[in-house]
Amino acid sequence: MNAHQRPHDAPRLAIVVKGYPRLSETFIAQEMLGLEQRGLDFDIWSLRHPTDGAVHMLHQQIKAKPYYLPEYLWHGPLRVLQGFFNALSSQHFGATMRAFWADLKRDPTPNRMRRIGQAFVLAREMDPRINHIHVHYLHTPCSVVRYAAMLRGIGFSFSAHAKDIWTTPDWERREKIDDAQWGVTCTRDGLAELRRLLPPSAQERVQLVYHGLDLRRFPTPLARTPRDGSRNDDPVRFVSVGRAVKKKGYDDLLDALAKLPVDLHWRFVHIGSGELKEALKTRAAELGLSDRIEWRGALPQDKVITALRDADIFVLPCKEGPKGDRDGLPNVILEAATQALPILSTDFAGVPEFIIANKTGLLVAPGDSAALAGELARLARDHDLRKRLGEAAYARIKTAFSFDAGVDDLARKLMASQMRAPVA
Repeated sequence: MNAHQRPHDAPRLAIVVKGYPRLSETFIAQEMLGLEQRGLDFDIWSLRHPTDGAVHMLHQQIKAKPYYLPEYLWHGPLRVLQGFFNALSSQHFGATMRAFWADLKRDPTPNRMRRIGQAFVLAREMDPRINHIHVHYLHTPCSVVRYAAMLRGIGFSFSAHAKDIWTTPDWERREKIDDAQWGVTCTRDGLAELRRLLPPSAQERVQLVYHGLDLRRFPTPLARTPRDGSRNDDPVRFVSVGRAVKKKGYDDLLDALAKLPVDLHWRFVHIGSGELKEALKTRAAELGLSDRIEWRGALPQDKVITALRDADIFVLPCKEGPKGDRDGLPNVILEAATQALPILSTDFAGVPEFIIANKTGLLVAPGDSAALAGELARLARDHDLRKRLGEAAYARIKTAFSFDAGVDDLARKLMASQMRAPVA
């Protein structure tokens, strides 16, 4: 039986994500809430069940109901089988399978088989009133959506973010963009990479839409104590928020912390989970830093904001990860700016789109732990510099990274897509 038994009246949307809810993807939750507030009616479909122990307050405000595909096909064999037999009756079955076989020949992996199985389930179980699908991420989630949209004979659009742009093969990105009605991405860096794949006549198919931040969700910045690292009983406080993965550069940060002057008193708080967390703790112990570092794990938003307000300096030394993986513009940098924190990051990916070097923050080269240590020490000793950079970052997020402008643009695009006729 379908997930919905509602009358066929007004058209609706489906928004597909890789996992829901996720603390590391508050930018998606913020966007969903903004779309609801602008009158869009949608269901959320997720490829994975939640794994975080906490739920963000944004997720609690979203009214849309989440539905879950079988993460692995053996998790829901009956659903997959029902989806397959339902797909056989689609007039678009042949075209869908030709697209799938073309993909499978170039990517003969179990993951590819899982995508078509999930697509069978999605195409069958979606509310029959849904006439457009919007998907976050251009890699696995978009494959599922592309096949499901083909089977249903409806259109789809995408939001591309970071890893999905840089680790998906050119042929796959190109064909997905070609099949989509439109797409957006959240950095100029990502936009240039996606448009590189397209002929001049198709450049406008992908457009730039910054996430921004809804400042109404954040408290006004506090005045900060003018610490300078000279007192052991009142050390300078560094903070970072991010998953413990290679592209966040926490190995470089630990090396930088070990290089700080011996007379500088500091403490560092890390917020986030991730596969490298235990290895980083081991490395910190080897460097003799364990007593100065607090690993708090993944936290809900209110506790993240409390940590930002307690800190003196925000640091996130982004760099390229395995197989070309990279960030776009990390949302946590924008969140740090809402609290007028001075920000130290790297001249990499989408970071310089927000951080103007020596004006709204400080930038060093990716992987340069010596330069990172030097700038950390400079910020730690200079309260006036921290204040100037923090205030400039706060002014920039209020003026140049408007959440309302971005979500208004996305809402207009989705409403227009709902009004289009089904795909032939």
